[in-house]
Amino acid sequence: MDKILGTIGLCIRAGKLVRGFDAVMAEIKDNAGKVSGVLTASDLSEKTKKEVAFHCEKAGVEVTEIPETLDELKQVTGKRTGILAVLDDGLYGSIIKNIH
Repeated sequence: MDKILGTIGLCIRAGKLVRGFDAVMAEIKDNAGKVSGVLTASDLSEKTKKEVAFHCEKAGVEVTEIPETLDELKQVTGKRTGILAVLDDGLYGSIIKNIH
């Protein structure tokens, strides 16, 4: 398992991950200050990416596309979703650091 997926698994165990479009959008709307950043899967539809980017920009939340696909994320999260909100600055930073 790569480092990004491992860190996402750690986020889940720590209760610091919100999964799915509706849940992430609700979290951004209600608690934007608690959201460290939003991750999108590499194979997420362009329409969905634009919608996520629009809502995140409005709330001042960073969005980052990760190289993992919907199916790879499902193996770790248990849900086939390409939109994840990380609620911890350190964990989000660790994921971002491992993208390049």
